[in-house]
Amino acid sequence: MNHTKLNKYARSVSIIGVGCTPFMYTVDNPETNGLTEGEMFGYAALKAMEDAGITAKDVDFYFHGEASPLNGSNYLTPGVQIANWFGMKGKANIHHSEACCTGYLAIEEAANAVASGKYNCVLTGCVEFGDSTPSPADNVESPKHPYKRDKMTMEKFLKTTAWLYDRNYARSFMAPMELIYDDAAEDYVRTRGISAQEMDDTLNWMAINNRRNAAKNPLALERKEFAEIAKEKGFDDVMAYMRSPYNPKMGDFLRMEGVERKCDGAAAAIVCATEMIPQIAKNLKHKPIEVLGIGCSALEATNPHFEIRATEEAVRQVYELTGVKPEELDLFFANDFIITSHLVSAEIAGYLPYGEGWKYICEGRTAYDGDKPINTNGGRTSFGHAHAASGLADIYEACMQMRGECGERQVKKLPKTTMLRGYGGAQNVAAVLLRTMD
Repeated sequence: MNHTKLNKYARSVSIIGVGCTPFMYTVDNPETNGLTEGEMFGYAALKAMEDAGITAKDVDFYFHGEASPLNGSNYLTPGVQIANWFGMKGKANIHHSEACCTGYLAIEEAANAVASGKYNCVLTGCVEFGDSTPSPADNVESPKHPYKRDKMTMEKFLKTTAWLYDRNYARSFMAPMELIYDDAAEDYVRTRGISAQEMDDTLNWMAINNRRNAAKNPLALERKEFAEIAKEKGFDDVMAYMRSPYNPKMGDFLRMEGVERKCDGAAAAIVCATEMIPQIAKNLKHKPIEVLGIGCSALEATNPHFEIRATEEAVRQVYELTGVKPEELDLFFANDFIITSHLVSAEIAGYLPYGEGWKYICEGRTAYDGDKPINTNGGRTSFGHAHAASGLADIYEACMQMRGECGERQVKKLPKTTMLRGYGGAQNVAAVLLRTMD
């Protein structure tokens, strides 16, 4: 079946180049302390152009994504400010911000721009300093140093999450929650009929599998496996360590290792009209990855079970749009800054069977070397979470896996069709379908 004939794009669109920085704590390392937003974004952008075999002259337009420009860059128009760093001074661009879903919707923005026929080749990139903020970090109004940054404490970060809520609607709740940790886990226990202990084991195994994947990824933030950490702490059994006070509960279900590692990073992709690839990317050395379609939904965070409901809608849209069936998926990614996300979204997408996904996870089948791999880069808890950049980092990993270029963490079966479920800011959800071009 030629799925491209079913979708609503005016012409086929493909990803021909990807780039990604290591995800890191820049201010903690003398070699990276002082990196600017332009340098980070520029690194990823230039890597994506190099991967596609093109130069900045071949790019018609670029998109710049950042989840929290007010807090992270202190720019009003961050996309314009950094063009010099990757050779696009004077080129038109758009800045966009959809919280932690920004990187997934970066592909939506780029695909729509090219599919419309207005542009033939665009760059889409995202950057985030999730672990630091312009110095001095006292308030957003004070004059900032051009490149010095201060650590972003969790206390300061949680204050910014108040920006995610409609305060008029939230007023009736008296005190809206800053983050919702346990909703998906509680819903899964209640609707699938598993025990609290089985959910605890599942959450721990998701973290273990993420770390196994990240351990073989040179770009990942955390690369020491939990089995090794457990031995260092005097535990013979990794699960005993995961259930110990070294991995404390933060609520009814979620533990510390099931929460994002907020950090700094950037990622980018080159999106091109498939029909124009022979003219624009004459030196392309790999198969293009076609963007089959994208489904999107958004629910403000005071809606009950907003992540689950928005994921259901986004997945419904993309399957209807493309004609792809769940059984065709070879690889799955989910933005899992709350780690339960990759369990519930994989079941909603039909990648894992309803009510059985937790077993697949506990059996190790969702690690890179299993038959149902999820988040082969390590996910948000081990690869790291540079908010806006995370979605495009997943796109980077998906394309590398589909091209068979992931080395030790390459999945057993070369993926042809991949779904990525983006989620961010207690609001936006995207479901992206990619397919390797024949």
